[in-house]
Amino acid sequence: MTAERLLLHTCCAPCFSSVHEVLSPDYSVSALYYNPNITPFPEYMRRMTELVNYSNKLSFDLLIENRDTREWTLAVKKFRAMGERSDRCAACIRYRLERTFRLAVERDFPVVCTTLTVSPHKDPDMINRIGRELEARHRIGFLAADFKKGGGFARSVELSRREGFYRQAYCGCGYSRAERAKKFSRVEQGIKQVVV
Repeated sequence: MTAERLLLHTCCAPCFSSVHEVLSPDYSVSALYYNPNITPFPEYMRRMTELVNYSNKLSFDLLIENRDTREWTLAVKKFRAMGERSDRCAACIRYRLERTFRLAVERDFPVVCTTLTVSPHKDPDMINRIGRELEARHRIGFLAADFKKGGGFARSVELSRREGFYRQAYCGCGYSRAERAKKFSRVEQGIKQVVV
């Protein structure tokens, strides 16, 4: 019996690794790297190259969609001042999953899923709600999951170490990158004040 084909929106190789391990016994998984949120460009390329290399090693199908940063920026712009897990993230996730569903329709994938719920920084309820909304609109199945549960995130860290993956320190967008830099700047300032 042939496994059902599943299009897995993939943010990076570390997140893909443990999710693929969970899904591959039941599905024929094709990864989609579509992440116009990731900046700067060298960061985008680093994450993509890591996934391409992993795809070559494990022989899974990998689709790469063009990076339309201008359209993505317009989609999230009004939420730019909001932080992680806010409407900004919802707009970003909706934008990327919308393209994933469209591609699934074009390529006859019956099921869509995303690696995003493996991250402890992402809200799985928000992600799954968006996925179910798009499932109803596109009439393609959405596999709702929380891949961090049951040790999924820890497993992704373990696989990343084993594979020597680069593990990024922010989700990818310039807004989260700036927030992280600001947070660490405040921590550094606090340390300097304590030391003095």
